[in-house]
Amino acid sequence: MTTSSGGGTDTPARLLTLLSLLQTPREWPGGELADRLGVSRRTVRRDIDRLRELGYPVQASQGAAGGYRLVAGKAMPPLVLDDEEAVAIAVGLRAGAGHAVEGVEEASVRALAKLEQVLPSRLRHRVAALGAATMSLASGDGARVAPETLTTMASATAGRERLRFAYEAKDGTPSRRLTEPHRLVSTGRRWYLVAYDLDREDWRTFRVDRVSEPFATGVRFAPRMLPGGSAEAYVRRSVLPRRQESAAYDVDVEFQAPAAEVARRLPPSLGEVTEVAEGRCRLRGAVTEPVEWVAVRLLWVECDFAVRGPGELVTRVRDLGRRLTAAAS
Repeated sequence: MTTSSGGGTDTPARLLTLLSLLQTPREWPGGELADRLGVSRRTVRRDIDRLRELGYPVQASQGAAGGYRLVAGKAMPPLVLDDEEAVAIAVGLRAGAGHAVEGVEEASVRALAKLEQVLPSRLRHRVAALGAATMSLASGDGARVAPETLTTMASATAGRERLRFAYEAKDGTPSRRLTEPHRLVSTGRRWYLVAYDLDREDWRTFRVDRVSEPFATGVRFAPRMLPGGSAEAYVRRSVLPRRQESAAYDVDVEFQAPAAEVARRLPPSLGEVTEVAEGRCRLRGAVTEPVEWVAVRLLWVECDFAVRGPGELVTRVRDLGRRLTAAAS
């Protein structure tokens, strides 16, 4: 993932160095590339052809001032990062893992797991030290979620490795679990792991902020069929009934958009989205989240909507709209 400068006859190292240079946003004259790499212009042209064969879209411009640059292609090619870039991206992904925008959290954790797997130990220590000093992830009730816990779980899930960890139940009862991890799911305020519990021989949903000492055993498993469809739907069914026992209010909101589009932009904790007419849907659910957070979250759907209830949420949305209008003017 990271590379140092080099040239000469070491073709793989020279290609990596050439690729690192081309991934900076500028055009490189052939002569300058040849000087940087310590090779002839003919060798540079040959190396450019090799990169193209590997799928990198290198564009060449003609003329005395012509040169080479990497342009956008049809697919995302592998990136070559120097040490500082790798650290910056890893720290940024840790922040993205705790971001509130639906979908970004899971993608950030998957990308972070891939990056940290190949980081040299010296860079991994820098990322951990910088992350500990500048940021942390918090679940909905303020409990901390270690980024290392998320990346360990994500790696085990992607690699289909059995995962062992310590778990603390809601009443504080400790236990040790051996699982086959299926999927990490973020509700926007909490992380959950959907996994098959081998000791209990059944599917379970685990709150990640109650997990400690996660360890990928290295034992592979064949994926099982999750009952009832997607992991998101499973979390909604298993988590919401417990939350509804202490629900403070029922949310009822109508959106001027298709149900599938709205459901993608809202966390399962807010309830179920159903189609009521073409291009129109309705959200209903028992919610314990702070009403201020729900009001802001509704805005992120980015379509027209009407709050039917409760009255407190109607008031909050109206106040928020008034503030936004005043700020814009």
